[in-house]
Formats: sequence, C-alpha cells, structure tokens
Amino acid sequence: MFFQYGEKEIAYLKQKDKRLAEVIDKIGKIEREVDSDLFSAVVHHIIGQQISTKAQATIWQRMQDTLGTVNADTILAAGINQLQSFGITFKKAEYITDFAVKVQSGAFDLEGI
Repeated sequence: MFFQYGEKEIAYLKQKDKRLAEVIDKIGKIEREVDSDLFSAVVHHIIGQQISTKAQATIWQRMQDTLGTVNADTILAAGINQLQSFGITFKKAEYITDFAVKVQSGAFDLEGI
C-alpha cells in the first residue's frame, strides 16, 4: 500500500514553496509505502529514530523474521532482552515494550485514532 496523494496536494505544496516546487517538478510523484497497521508502524518508527535507513531496515527485518507479526502480544512475549538482540538500544526496547503494555491494556486505543 502506498501513501495516496494527487494533483490537489501537489499543487498546494508547489504553491507554498518555490524551491520545493522545483524539486517536485524534477523528481515527480514519489511512491512511498505505508504500513496500514498502526502498532507495527509506530514500532518501526521508534526503531528508526536516530539511525540510518539501512540499519532500520536490517533491525526491522530481524524483528519480523523472529516475531512474525509485530503486535503487542509478540513484543511482550519477546521481552526487552530479545528486542535488544535485534540491534536496538535498551531505551528503545523499553519504549516499545511500554507502548505494547499500553496498547494491550487499552490505555492507548489504536482503534480510536
């Protein structure tokens, strides 16, 4: 699934910034994949904070290969030590685990977003 935008959105951006308009004209439409699952998208973005795109992709692939589906249940079953073994810091493992706890308990309502 790709991020959906059209001519209206492109025209708006081009009108807002002359340099951006030049870049848009030069590059054209960008196909950007999106994750339709909000939980895994948040985890993916936490992983990617302050690291290279390539490192993020490697860690994300390790996580998917090991956990299969990345959801609150699989994150909590893995635990912080296993999350760290994928190549993320202790703090990121804590943030992801905390997010999973809040989603699982209903304190953070994914459906309400």
